[in-house]
Amino acid sequence: MELRHLRYFRAVAEELHFGHAAARLHIAQPPLSKQIRQLEDELGVALLTRSTRSVELTPAGADYLAHTVAILDAVDAAGLHAQRVADGSVGRLSIGCVGSATYSVLPAFARALRDRLPDLEVSIRGEMLAPDQFAALRTGDIDLALLRHSGDRPDVGFERLRTDRLMIALPDGHPAAATGAVDIATLRDEDFVAHAGGGRSVMNSVLATVCAAAGFTPRIRHEVIETSTLVTLVAAGLGVALVPEPTSAIGIAGITYHPLAAATPGVDLVAARRLGDPATPIIDRALTVLREVSVPGDPGT
Repeated sequence: MELRHLRYFRAVAEELHFGHAAARLHIAQPPLSKQIRQLEDELGVALLTRSTRSVELTPAGADYLAHTVAILDAVDAAGLHAQRVADGSVGRLSIGCVGSATYSVLPAFARALRDRLPDLEVSIRGEMLAPDQFAALRTGDIDLALLRHSGDRPDVGFERLRTDRLMIALPDGHPAAATGAVDIATLRDEDFVAHAGGGRSVMNSVLATVCAAAGFTPRIRHEVIETSTLVTLVAAGLGVALVPEPTSAIGIAGITYHPLAAATPGVDLVAARRLGDPATPIIDRALTVLREVSVPGDPGT
């Protein structure tokens, strides 16, 4: 028995007319009659009663029709689902996100994915440092990473989304806040709050580089993992911080953000994915959405 036998039987059973069923199937009537006979012979039951004027379903035929419709509908649904998986409109996607992008790009990205790919199952891990994201990409725990670029890796492909300018986060009432743009050299005697060091955070290295260019080494009193914790400590007056501009999207009282007085290169936000994987249309479609919600910009704009 083949699927075509079920499709032939369904057409005859629904039309109750061999000529109409043959026209519906775009085949000649004699071969159709022969196929239905073969099906009945294989099953060992009569599915139809035939006369010169009418075709009727037997009780066994009516029961077989119900199962036939369910089978064919399931086959059609499976084919449609496979096509949607192949074009990336359905499936699962796991995203890891660095702290500052968690509060800026990620909300718009998640909303756009929901609107454009409503059948895509999305899971999100926010506030991930770069090494943790690379490890999660390697193990397959995440499919796509949003992070600050930390150098090329042979097993990871990067795509720059935009460059964010650097800002100084100050607690309310800090004397430097009155000047608008802040010369970071004036903060040489301040305590700094920074992301984790030891190669775990790109922003920790950026802070060291920017301060070195201003002639000092930052006095880091607090190292944190989450960006939300960093800004909370600044708001509490426990130090100042160098952050990407999107960090200001975290709505917390007691903190202000100020541009640097001297021109300073920004920090890239990139999307990262595993290299060498089979075709991944879901990631391709997600990246298309991500490019649209991550409007590129140059430092200082």
